[in-house]
Amino acid sequence: MSATPSDALALLRCLQLASPGLPIGAYAYSQGLEWAVEAGWVHDESSLRGWIHEQMATALAPLDIAVYARLYRAIAAADAASVAYWNAVLLAHRETSELRADDRDRGAALLRLLREFGIAPLATLAGADVALAAVHAQIAVHWALPLDMATHAYVWAWLEGQVIAGVKLIPLGQAAGQRLLCALAAEAPETVAAGLALADDDIGGALPALAIASCRHETQYTRLFRS
Repeated sequence: MSATPSDALALLRCLQLASPGLPIGAYAYSQGLEWAVEAGWVHDESSLRGWIHEQMATALAPLDIAVYARLYRAIAAADAASVAYWNAVLLAHRETSELRADDRDRGAALLRLLREFGIAPLATLAGADVALAAVHAQIAVHWALPLDMATHAYVWAWLEGQVIAGVKLIPLGQAAGQRLLCALAAEAPETVAAGLALADDDIGGALPALAIASCRHETQYTRLFRS
């Protein structure tokens, strides 16, 4: 059975949101990975996979995915108060100034792109403190992307960014990067399902190694990445 035109367009919109070519500066951020490589915590294909896997399980699923779902539903319901609340919750969980700036900078960049798409930004997202997930969710709702599809696009964009950064930093070959993407992408459906199933009181992620790496990266002597 072939896809309907609306299904095909939704898939293409999803690929557009997940593309590394989306001009929001994602290539500039390693999210602490650069210092983890400098410290020897991440040094080969196996350790990079472990670093990313741990973040997917203990930070992405219980925090980003869970909050993304609430932002998506609040935007779909035109619930401005809930949008503002969950946006603030996500930013408050960024444990270092670099991680917070990363989220805010890319959120602001995607907000500017929102206008290029002809989408009026929500009033609650027009300020300086806007998380990437909130703007991503608004675009997904506007384009009528199903929540599950939109969330997978959000996860894939993050995952590909981390693998690309690791390939550059360790360094690894492109084939190793593709092996990592294949292996870690297989974990994405479980990651998304776990995040979507969480109750409000269970939301929250903590990864001390990531926070330490991000803090140390702020004063790292030589850097390729902004975080």
